[in-house]
Amino acid sequence: GDNIITGSHGIPVVTDTIAQEAALTDELEMIVLPGGMPGTLNLEKNEKVQEIVEYAYDKKLLICAICAAPSILGHKGYLKDKKATCFPGFEDSFDGGEYTGEVVTTCGNIITGKGCGAGIYFGLEILKNVKDEETMKKVFDSLQCPN
Repeated sequence: GDNIITGSHGIPVVTDTIAQEAALTDELEMIVLPGGMPGTLNLEKNEKVQEIVEYAYDKKLLICAICAAPSILGHKGYLKDKKATCFPGFEDSFDGGEYTGEVVTTCGNIITGKGCGAGIYFGLEILKNVKDEETMKKVFDSLQCPN
């Protein structure tokens, strides 16, 4: 109910809108589910978040989830017969999906990341999918990430 969300590490993030006010329209292009605990559990039990996830899945929008959050997709059956990654220990929630253990895995319209340390590569993969590989490479080079 607030647009200032404080994560499990005490870092506040200011959002443009709150989930309860999110409109399910053609303007919605993608969703990103952050991981962490208990945040993932809170997202999963939020009815509006569930509605948004279902809408994105039905419309075949880009769905991104990192750390423990891919478990939300697994519990909904959205990872069945797909490859995905997550924070180790949550792969048992994939319900017929294949855990890759990779830093980032893209399978169709679903991008999953392993954990906080995968954040840069997760973000770059999202960028590649919403823009293009050339833009992603320019940003990657500017970040000075090791290859």
